[in-house]
Amino acid sequence: MVYLHSWHDFQDAAEALYAKSPNHARYVVKYKHNEGKLVLKITDDRTCLKFKTNSSVFLNRFEALNLTLMRKMQNTKPPAAPTAPAAAAPQAAGQDVEMREATPAPATPAQITSAAGGGGVKKKKGKKKK
Repeated sequence: MVYLHSWHDFQDAAEALYAKSPNHARYVVKYKHNEGKLVLKITDDRTCLKFKTNSSVFLNRFEALNLTLMRKMQNTKPPAAPTAPAAAAPQAAGQDVEMREATPAPATPAQITSAAGGGGVKKKKGKKKK
């Protein structure tokens, strides 16, 4: 097992290892709450790469690596921004306005919690037994 000390080296090596053998690669994430350590491990049974940190600075980098590896594992590409010709843009914008009017607005978290928490049936208090 090789602990890599540089995040950039680990990320490049992990993506290369997965690209080399996607059917055999395994990716494991461990968080040790007692020690506050995050341990990442990727292996293909021949090569094992590990990265260990107790810093919260790496959380965004860790999330980006997870998204990249999950996209590769799902064999999908990241969503691209839609590009439309200049002539079709006004028509598409008109359709978008109609679509927004037809669909209801999603509920906000405040609406969900107020709906779920209020209006319940209260339990009756029983008489004390002697």
